[in-house]
Amino acid sequence: MDGLSMVLMIAGLSVWAISKEGTEAWVLPLAALLVSAGWWENYVERGAIFKPMRFLGKLELTHNRYQTYLFLSLWKIVVFFGGLCLSFWVSGDNPSILFSDFYDSFYRHPIRFSEVRPLISNDSLPMITGDELYEQEHEGRSSPAAVHYAIVLQVLTALLAYLSGKFACKIGIQSFSFALALSLSVPVSLFTIVTFCGFREENVCYWQDLFPGYLFWDCPKGSFVQNFLIDQHGWVWVLWILAHAWTSIHVWSPKFKRLELGEILFVEPMYSSLLVDQSLLLNRRRIELPIYSNGEEEEEEENVKAYKELRSAEDPSLLEEDNIPKIYACATMWHEIKSEMKEMLKSVFRMDEDQAARRIGRKYFAVMDPDYYELETHIFFDDAFTKKSNAVNVYVKDLVESLEDAGNQVHETEIHLAPPKKFPTPYGGRLEWTLPGGTKLFVHLKDKTLIRHKKRWSQVMYMYYLLGHRLLEREIPVSRKERLAENTFILALDGDIDFKPGAVHLLVDLMRKNKNLGAACGRIHPIGSGLMVWYQKFEYAIGHWFQKATEHVIGCVLCSPGCFSLFRGKALLDKNVMAKYTTTATEPRHYVQYDQGEDRWLCTLLLQQGYRVEYSAASDALTHCPEQFGEFFTQRRRWVPSTMANIFDLLQDYKRTIRTNPDISYPYVGYQMMLMVGSILGPGTIFLMLIGAFNAAFRIPNFDCFLWNIVPVALFIFVCFFTESDTQLMVAQILSAGYALIMVAVVVALLMQIQDDGILAPSSLFLFLVAGSFVIAGILHPLEFDCLPHGLVYYITIPSMYLLLIIYSLMNLHVVSWGTREVVEEETPDKVVAVEIKEEQKNNGLLGFLNSKSGGKKEGSFELSFAGLFKLMCCTKPVEEKYELVQIASSLTDISKRLDSMERPSGSMLGEQRRFSSAAGLRMAESPFFQTIEEETVEEFEDKDSLHSEHPKILEQVEKRNYLVNPEWIDDPDLKDGQVDFLTGQELTFWREMMDKYLLPLMKDAKKEMKDTEELIELRNKSIFFFFMVNAVFVVAIFLLQNQKETIYITWPLGSTYNMTYSGGTLIYLQENSLHLEPIGVMFVGVFAIILSIQFICMLIHRFGTFSHILASTLIDFCSRDVEVVAKDMAFEKEGLAIIRTLQKLKKGQGEGKGRKSRTTVGDVARRKTIQALEERNQELHQRPANIETAFNLAFKELAQSPDKQDKLFRGEREARVTFQQLARRRSTLVDRRTSTMGERMRGSVGEEKWSQEPGGTSPINIKT
Repeated sequence: MDGLSMVLMIAGLSVWAISKEGTEAWVLPLAALLVSAGWWENYVERGAIFKPMRFLGKLELTHNRYQTYLFLSLWKIVVFFGGLCLSFWVSGDNPSILFSDFYDSFYRHPIRFSEVRPLISNDSLPMITGDELYEQEHEGRSSPAAVHYAIVLQVLTALLAYLSGKFACKIGIQSFSFALALSLSVPVSLFTIVTFCGFREENVCYWQDLFPGYLFWDCPKGSFVQNFLIDQHGWVWVLWILAHAWTSIHVWSPKFKRLELGEILFVEPMYSSLLVDQSLLLNRRRIELPIYSNGEEEEEEENVKAYKELRSAEDPSLLEEDNIPKIYACATMWHEIKSEMKEMLKSVFRMDEDQAARRIGRKYFAVMDPDYYELETHIFFDDAFTKKSNAVNVYVKDLVESLEDAGNQVHETEIHLAPPKKFPTPYGGRLEWTLPGGTKLFVHLKDKTLIRHKKRWSQVMYMYYLLGHRLLEREIPVSRKERLAENTFILALDGDIDFKPGAVHLLVDLMRKNKNLGAACGRIHPIGSGLMVWYQKFEYAIGHWFQKATEHVIGCVLCSPGCFSLFRGKALLDKNVMAKYTTTATEPRHYVQYDQGEDRWLCTLLLQQGYRVEYSAASDALTHCPEQFGEFFTQRRRWVPSTMANIFDLLQDYKRTIRTNPDISYPYVGYQMMLMVGSILGPGTIFLMLIGAFNAAFRIPNFDCFLWNIVPVALFIFVCFFTESDTQLMVAQILSAGYALIMVAVVVALLMQIQDDGILAPSSLFLFLVAGSFVIAGILHPLEFDCLPHGLVYYITIPSMYLLLIIYSLMNLHVVSWGTREVVEEETPDKVVAVEIKEEQKNNGLLGFLNSKSGGKKEGSFELSFAGLFKLMCCTKPVEEKYELVQIASSLTDISKRLDSMERPSGSMLGEQRRFSSAAGLRMAESPFFQTIEEETVEEFEDKDSLHSEHPKILEQVEKRNYLVNPEWIDDPDLKDGQVDFLTGQELTFWREMMDKYLLPLMKDAKKEMKDTEELIELRNKSIFFFFMVNAVFVVAIFLLQNQKETIYITWPLGSTYNMTYSGGTLIYLQENSLHLEPIGVMFVGVFAIILSIQFICMLIHRFGTFSHILASTLIDFCSRDVEVVAKDMAFEKEGLAIIRTLQKLKKGQGEGKGRKSRTTVGDVARRKTIQALEERNQELHQRPANIETAFNLAFKELAQSPDKQDKLFRGEREARVTFQQLARRRSTLVDRRTSTMGERMRGSVGEEKWSQEPGGTSPINIKT
């Protein structure tokens, strides 16, 4: 077919040229041949038959393509212009007219044209022959706009066609919106021309205004069939179209991922404007070529070949599995409350459910899901143990208790999880659950006496453990490790985050799109209640709409927040990223940059190593935000200095960063410098704004306004210098309330000023532009439009957030503690009783000690007292016995422990009975840790009391614990009676070496701490002095210029007013009153308007990218599909997953196993409540854990065997029913294929053995009942 298409193309060109007289007709075939040579790279392959084609196929132009085309474009211009001059010279014309008439050609100039008319203009006469026509020459004037319109129309339409075609390929609608559209472009264009010719024949003035007569194309006379097919050889054109369709047939079957880069979709980065349809079709890449980063192509090929030969005998599909995304969801927790924990755990259960559906489709139905991934969840719990013992604290118990509750809410039924497997570890402990979907959940319990605590060091733990130990220490080739690292992702989470699987899929899409992408973040939505939450909702909204979108478009996002971000493992493994991230702060600046904003510092390291950081607005996540004023200020006290420190670090070495990172340019650095200057001058700017606001609202002179504003600012600075943080926050809150009231008055004054000056005044226009940009952004983000009303809270708190908060952050720069979720003193029953006694004595006043001894314990619904001396109680009732309840609770705890010990069988390791895995002993034996533990054996005693009385020394040895063998937390009943296992020797060695190198707790050194404090205070003083001097000079300069506004101003061209004065009877004086732009107005309009314009344009561009991303991830059916081909369509994959999700839903009772029957009758249980509780606990322990795969197998088999249930489930959904039938056929086919394969293997190894193909056999896809 390739040869036939070439023959047809050459024949078409030759026939047309041969039929024409003269040599000029051969210019077209020659031009077509030369133009087609531009797409040679797309049609040569390394395995071509001809040697020259193989040589061209091995050429790699990926790395230097843009540099090549920079010179090649100039060369094309020179060659084209030279050929144009040569053609003029060959035809006998003077090439100099190209220069002399160039200017006149774009303006009105004389043109000559011929007019053909009949000799007799009578419509009633018969047809006029050629002898009765005459031709008359005319001279007219050209239309100057026609040339401009033609050029602009050609450029814009070609650009629109290119962008639309590229957009269609990116979002996965190439067949319909790209291939079909471009293939029909020539026939549709020809049909349009013929139609216009028909209209022109009927009315010679048709479209005369748009197309002048001398520019309209020549229309054929007479029969169209005769003229086109015969005279113009249109039949050759039809053959040519067919040959061209075969040449570009690859565009009908795209094999690329969605949201691919333009360099992957198209061979050449440019397009031909004159032949845009041919350019798009022939430039669309046929084969995805491998792109090598360092030109090590031959070495890579040899490694892959050797690896295939090595592994082909074991698992030929192993290389394909290396391309599957492996997601490690890593959350850091500390002192989150139960409701916050549940939100994060529900997100984990949703991810587990989604991964199970995709795994079931892949395993049982061979569904080639492009979004398939593997998942593993890790939670790193800081400070997980109590201070006085090795027992877990209340927050860990809350997490364990919340786990099944979260699963119940996600699965909408009551589920049961198997007790967690417990691992003693060098850093504390580990709990391991298997979730219903089959994914693993690991909770790492950190003991801060053994390992370094805080969030950054938890991140170091999971980076080195998951990427260093579990990936790099595998015994596989280096090339395979690199591929695995490229497809391994760390999903960094906070302990209170709430998200859905679709948000993660969008981030993974970005990672697949760009291999150089090191991190990607989503849209963070703060949740909570109160005014501070309203402020943060609007702040987060405009921060993401404008700031992050601008950074994404013109450069890279500077901060991918640690609460919800996806990091590529290969980027984190860079030695200048992960190794430098473990740096311990030694200088004052390090404490601010490293520990106060660890997520921003990690992104700074990625950017400095050349990796890109992006933002996806469609990837949504919810997080709890500070609801109290003090908590908010404390959080921002950390964020503000760390943000400025990291940006300053990036700008300080911007030249090296630009050389290293291709996504960071000089314009981007200039934009960040503008923002940095704006941040530094922010307090002074707000101070000047307040002066103007006071002047506008209260009509106070400028100097008085200056004094009114300098007093509270100076007072707050004084308070921050000499008082504690609580006092500072209280004063800041009072001043914020006062400033908020002033800003309300400013709003009223601003409205009055708009009424006086008009809407064209500078202040009015600036207000409308800012508000309009926010409203448009809200409209373009329809799901976030409700954030706009919170802008009112944002407006009235501007002085507080941009003046007081900056002052507070700078004044407390030396404070490096986080300040949020501080450690609270552990509560014990004794402390609870003491607090209650103290509170009650306080309420009783002076004679409280007497009342505390009295036996009357009553309280009234209505009480009156006087200093505790007299007390009147109405409607008395017995008070709750608090003290007795505490004692009862303590007794019940002892009873529960004794019951637990009664249930355990006797005989144990080191005096405690536990359930160990089969490999636990082997792991202990091979571990170097356990080889150093002194073994102590004791005799078993049937009666523990005799052990206390007769052998106290042995009892002391029995109860002696080792944190790597039998730590106290393992026996905690709140952690459930799970299996105990031990780490492998290799993993223990890893933790020991890694902790010794990076994570041992920092030893307290009083001298060093004092020195660090002094250096931090010195850094604070220097920073304050710098900020104060810069803002003071700025404020004084602008304030003095403001006082000279009558002489120093810029005349505003808009909104002028006129005064008419009559003098005498005939004289009229007209005076123009122009608005003046004052110095402050120049600053606002000049700087902020430029920044806002840049951000608004980038927001529009990013919105289009987000729209493309959503379309690429969404299946849209424009018309119904044929039932026979539904299994071959992408809709089958989507519909099949939807059916799997429906059938895999857990139902009540599916998690209950048969268990052991009760040995106690109902009557006996009723008589003994203790035994009843034991029986209930026994049945609970023997419940079968919830399993999504088992639930799906049962539901699928039941549905496949019941047409009535199919009718009920797929009522009115024909496509869903057909998809289910296809799933059933696929499963049956796979069962037969795998069963036959396994049967052949068994017959070959065992001999003549019967093989059962009944459901419930050994096939991994059979349904087990």
